[in-house]
Amino acid sequence: MRRLRMLLRIMFRSATVRRGRAILTLVAIAVAAAVSTALLNLYVDMQAKLHREFRSYGPNVVLSAKEGSSLPADALAVVDREIANRGTAVPVTYATARTPDGSSVVVAAVDMERARKLNTWWSVTAWPSEPNSILIGARALEALSPEGKPFDLIFDGRTMHVSIAGTLRTGGAEDSRVYLSQNDFSAWTGLQPSVIEIGVVGGEQEITEFINRLAAQIPSAQVQPVRQIVEGEARVFNKTRAALLASVALIILTSFLCVLATLTSSVLDRRKDFAVMKALGATQRTANLLFAGESAFMGAGGALLGYFAGIGVAALIGRINFQAGIEPRWSVFPAILLGSVVLTLVTAIVPITMLNRIQPAVILKGE
Repeated sequence: MRRLRMLLRIMFRSATVRRGRAILTLVAIAVAAAVSTALLNLYVDMQAKLHREFRSYGPNVVLSAKEGSSLPADALAVVDREIANRGTAVPVTYATARTPDGSSVVVAAVDMERARKLNTWWSVTAWPSEPNSILIGARALEALSPEGKPFDLIFDGRTMHVSIAGTLRTGGAEDSRVYLSQNDFSAWTGLQPSVIEIGVVGGEQEITEFINRLAAQIPSAQVQPVRQIVEGEARVFNKTRAALLASVALIILTSFLCVLATLTSSVLDRRKDFAVMKALGATQRTANLLFAGESAFMGAGGALLGYFAGIGVAALIGRINFQAGIEPRWSVFPAILLGSVVLTLVTAIVPITMLNRIQPAVILKGE
């Protein structure tokens, strides 16, 4: 027990007397620990947050009626049940209408609240809230009502007088369409939804399983992924993960070299100290244990500092990139602590090898 207290006292004195090298080692370990902590915290939440970000760019699954048939009346209920709280489904009905002057336009009937939730990337001036009011695409507006006045739409001999609630810009086909509420559209045309656009959160495997379940429950419909969204989402996640891992590997390697240089320099500067210890009867094992203990102590201190810094970095990245905080994962700390201590002990192998070669007689003679 007295020997242990003496070793601890010597380690503490060594750290306080040589503050510059101790601080440099702590900073190197803390940087590696901070980056690793940020990565592990981000890694847990990143996939879910990326999935939510991609859901703002529209549907990633489309359910449509097979040719010559229509969707079952309970199709939307089945989809909602399968999605649960992991996404949004929007029933859509398409029809080609014309104006009194003979111009044709595609009219899409949607549930406006669901469409607003699914397509948050749409640039909309105002969403319809009154009966017979429409959301009109920018190109359709120029062709049908440049001044923004109400106009008539005709389908199968039936006329509907509509007013413009807002305009839509996406840069895609939506700019050439007119969007009407599902209730108004059904009363006007008598048509029921033929397509359900679905935005569901999940990885590529989860989406495939979701599609298979829907196909089994609604055999009369076709269920297909939007490949550009699903595959693009997977590529972004894989590349982001690879970039994070590469960054951490580089930081850890840099920290390893920095700690190695610092510990090696410490052994060279303290050769006389260790020579005196050996001359006074200390065994080589005791000297090695002392140096390894100092290294492990600094590794643990750096891990503690780096962990809390890493939590802050992860929270900042989450706030900037996802507009949401990253919850600290306290279960990560044991891995960070163990990894930091192991890093310093592995780094200490070379300095300890040098320490074993110290000959007290040669050092104390000044040779």
